[in-house]
This record gives sequence, structure tokens and C-alpha cells, in this order.
Amino acid sequence: MSSPDPQVRAARNHESTPAARGPVVAVTGAASGVGALLTERLAASGEIRRVVAIDERRGECAAAQWHILDVRDPAIADRLRGVDVVVHLALDLNLGTDPAARTAYNVRGTQTVLTAAAAAGVRRVVLCTSAMVYGALPDNELPLSEDAELRATAEATGVGDLLEIERLARRAPRAHPGLNVTVVRPAVLVGGTDTALTRYFESPRLLVVAGSRPAWQFCHVEDLCSALEYAVLEKVEGELAVGCDGWLEQEEVEELSGIRRMELPSAIALGAAARLHRIGLTPSPAGDLAYTMYPWVVSGSRLHDAGWRPKWTNEEVLAALLEEVSGRHTVAGRRLGRKDATAAGAAGATVALLGAAAVVRRARKARRRI
Repeated sequence: MSSPDPQVRAARNHESTPAARGPVVAVTGAASGVGALLTERLAASGEIRRVVAIDERRGECAAAQWHILDVRDPAIADRLRGVDVVVHLALDLNLGTDPAARTAYNVRGTQTVLTAAAAAGVRRVVLCTSAMVYGALPDNELPLSEDAELRATAEATGVGDLLEIERLARRAPRAHPGLNVTVVRPAVLVGGTDTALTRYFESPRLLVVAGSRPAWQFCHVEDLCSALEYAVLEKVEGELAVGCDGWLEQEEVEELSGIRRMELPSAIALGAAARLHRIGLTPSPAGDLAYTMYPWVVSGSRLHDAGWRPKWTNEEVLAALLEEVSGRHTVAGRRLGRKDATAAGAAGATVALLGAAAVVRRARKARRRI
């Protein structure tokens, strides 16, 4: 019997490679942030057949197949035909975004992606929320299991959106039989991110609320991307918490960072944070403070059982965060220029941390107009 044609042999060899047998993966929000990092990682993987990148602008990954559109556009269903797994990362958690517009984008976008994926025959959707959905509470176990009750409220930045996305994830398999939904919940995310929790480390003093019990657990974006890849390859499923192993006590954070604390009574800290946010001087609502007061550390047991391990430690991620925010000046979550930061520092640590200097300046201007 004659041997097969060389081209036939080559095609058969290609079909037997892991990449040829692997899934076709679509990533939304692929042009920036975690989406861009994951798109590059998947495109370079020998276990992924093809990467479809979806965003409102084209990103830098030349190896991906790009589709430029808003994830709220129902036409996304056509772009998902032939896709096996969708990783939905097109979320807006920007501190400066109008809350109503942010919710409209995040919730509507997730609804559209889930419906479109089901219509296109996608077998799995991977969503990314945050371990913040567990809530930061004084009676939280250390660490929390993935099955712990989601006790967060909508009082912190974007958490209401994330809770609604979690609800959509739970309903999706019932509404769309055959669609598998995996949810990944990272701890404090570090690596090109800008959140109320990363801004905490841009302050001249670390605000500690008297009587609180902070516990810090971080997640580097590289570890998040590797966890998302595990979900894409169906090595693990369900609700997945991801972060560094263990946690840091507040005293350890202060020692490692070299930033001293400013301790304030709960009523003063929470009351001032609420007032400053209400009059528009700070981007963070008072609810964000809870995540610096009480533990919300996660075990990540499901990923660990599947063989995944973080490459970063909490100490290493904190060092990376401090390097990243070096030179930035923030008081009560509000970014300041260098000149404003110097003036705020001269006014005293308490005034600086609570943003009271801005309140005083506004009051003085009002008196001058009278």
C-alpha cells in the first residue's frame, strides 16, 4: 500500500496536535487590561486552536482574529459562531464612570454575551467578578471557601454590578440549557489596575478604623490570567476564587510598605467618607472602607485541587503595587497633583486622609462670596 500524500500526512499531523484539538476561545474586552494580557497568553498557547478578540477598538495582539463592536450589540452572536469558550472581560469598574452608566454597560453587556453565546452554540462562558462579592464582614472565616454565602451589599464601587453579574451567571444554565458558566473571583487585583483598594496605598498614611480587623490578600493579573486559562481549558469549573496563598495582617502591611497608620474612630471615618463622596470630593463611597476594615480572604481550594498554583506571593504583589503607585498622591481616594499633595500633607495627616483640606478650601471660598 502506498504511503499517503505528504500534504495529507501534514494535515493529519496538524489535526493531532494539542492546538488543533483545543478550543476556539473568544475574549471580550480584549484590547486592554486583563483582556489584552489574556488574549496574548491564549494566542501563544499550544493548547488553544484560535483566539477571537472582541472590543470597541483593535488591540495589539496580531495573532488574534479581531471583531470591533460593543458587547451590548446583539450582532455579537454572529461573531461567536464556531467559538467553544467565551471569556467575558468587557467590564467598566472605573472610579470616574457615572454609576448609572457603568451599571447599564456592565449588566446589559453580560446579559447580551450570555444570550449570544447560547444562541451561537458556545458551550462555556467564563465571567470574572471579584472576591468582593463575599462581602467584608467582621465574622468572616479566614479563609472563605468558594461556597461561602455572597453577603456583600451594593454600597462599594461596582459591587452592585458584580452581584448582578453573579445572579445572571446562576440563572444562565437554567435559561440556556447546555451552557456552562464559570465565575472567577480574584482578590485585590494588582497590575495596571486602578481601584479604591490600590489607591489605599497611594495615601501618606494608611487609614485604619479603630476596632477593625483588616486582612490583605492580593492577586496579580498574571495569576488571574493563568486561572482564567485553567477555566478555558476546562481543568476546573464552577465558582472559583483566586489569589495569593494566605494573607497579610495590617501590621505586616505597614512594616513591608513603610507607611505608617492613622487610626480613627469608626463613626468619624465612615461619616467623613460618606459626606465627602456625597458632595463629589472623592470617587469612593463609604462602602469601600469596609474592604479595608474586615477580612474577605479566599481559599482558592478549587483551583488548588485542579493543580493550579499562584506564582506570586502577597509580599511580592504588595511590593509590585508600591512600585507601581510610587509618585502618586491620593487622599480619601482622590488623586492629587504634587502641589496639592504637599499642601495636604502640611495640613496634618488626619486632614489629608479624610480630604478635609478640600472641604475647608471650599468653605473659605463660600465665605468670601458672602
